[in-house]
Amino acid sequence: MKTAIRYYSRGGNTEKLAKAISEAIGVEALTTDVPLTEDVDILFLGSSVYAYGVDDNIKSFIANNGVNVGKVVNFSTAALVKSTYKQVGKLLEEKGIPQAKEEFYCRGSFGPMHKGRPDADDLKAAKEFAEKIVNG
Repeated sequence: MKTAIRYYSRGGNTEKLAKAISEAIGVEALTTDVPLTEDVDILFLGSSVYAYGVDDNIKSFIANNGVNVGKVVNFSTAALVKSTYKQVGKLLEEKGIPQAKEEFYCRGSFGPMHKGRPDADDLKAAKEFAEKIVNG
């Protein structure tokens, strides 16, 4: 099964999750600046909420995808909004790319809010989540 990890992170919160997922499943985590060049069965796609929306980098990555993706597994961080699942899902639906029902979400630090998040427990949970997705 071919698996890829892409993410966009301004403050480093989503990057921490991407690296934890990478470590758990042995796939390099790359930013959304690096397009997919071959078909994948599973794409772990990491994002965050900025001003109540997903960043333009995520929108562009999805819009410009030129390969077949079996399903996208969303992972995200945010300080205020619950997750990016619905917003990313809408973008994927417009491109005809399936989104997994499972997602990983945790709080991310922003200024004084949620200091230290994602923390060691969050990263452990992200690893376990990714292993479960990949191993069934």
